[in-house]
Amino acid sequence: MSAHTRPGWMEKPKPVTQAAKILALAAVVLLVCVPFLVILSTSLASQREVIANGGWVLWPQNPTLKAYEDILDGGIVTQALGVSAGVTVIGTLLSLACTVTLAYALSRPGVFGGKPVLLLVLFTFLFPPGMIPSFLLVKELGLLDSYTSLVLPVLVNVFNLVVLRGFFQGIPEELYEAARLDGAGDWRVLWSVVLPLSKAALAVVGLFYAVAYWNSWFYASLYLESDNWPLQQVLRTYVVAGSGITDTTTGEATVNAPQTVQMAVLVIATVPILLVYPFLQKYFTKGVLTGAIKS
Repeated sequence: MSAHTRPGWMEKPKPVTQAAKILALAAVVLLVCVPFLVILSTSLASQREVIANGGWVLWPQNPTLKAYEDILDGGIVTQALGVSAGVTVIGTLLSLACTVTLAYALSRPGVFGGKPVLLLVLFTFLFPPGMIPSFLLVKELGLLDSYTSLVLPVLVNVFNLVVLRGFFQGIPEELYEAARLDGAGDWRVLWSVVLPLSKAALAVVGLFYAVAYWNSWFYASLYLESDNWPLQQVLRTYVVAGSGITDTTTGEATVNAPQTVQMAVLVIATVPILLVYPFLQKYFTKGVLTGAIKS
């Protein structure tokens, strides 16, 4: 290969290759956007129009918010939305705090008991507890029908811990030594040196935790009564079971979950994450790759 020849991946793509990439990207965008557009349109259509179109509407003729009014006026979805938002915010903050402190401790050489703790954490990643042991533990701790049961059993995720630990290990040792020479303790080093340099990794791990808490429904079905369900469990009951939810305060069932109501609940459950993700997307690749390479 001559000195002026560039590798193949650095060459300017041919028109045919460029056109193929554009078509592939357009196909992926359509596969993602069209289903969401159908869901949104169906939620805004009238039930009569949905039935006339075989259950789905691509573009409603007379948009209406009746489906959203039905589910929000009933109180069940509104309460579930508040539960999901509270669990997501509080759970993400607590998980980040615990994961950051544990990852920082395990990333520093010479920490007493660091290796046994790391092996113990990795063991739980390879051999997770089963459903029955988890339920019995939550029951013995008195956490049944408590929102704590949605946070405490999943407070620290091993994958997120490994990512942050690898990121902290990648910070130049000279920065730690300089902070020590200035008289900084461990907490000061963590707060003033490590965290400001770890915004990308923290954003990614925070996004992982937030999405996990927001989308969680399985533990709610095991540990909570129906009047305390988060939004995803309500969504599952509406869409998968295709039935309304009984309000324990009145003993009456809500609407019978027609197609428009199902799609409206699905939109409400999806939009918050879609609004948050663009603000963290720029950190996503950098944070994951840096933590993974250094681990």
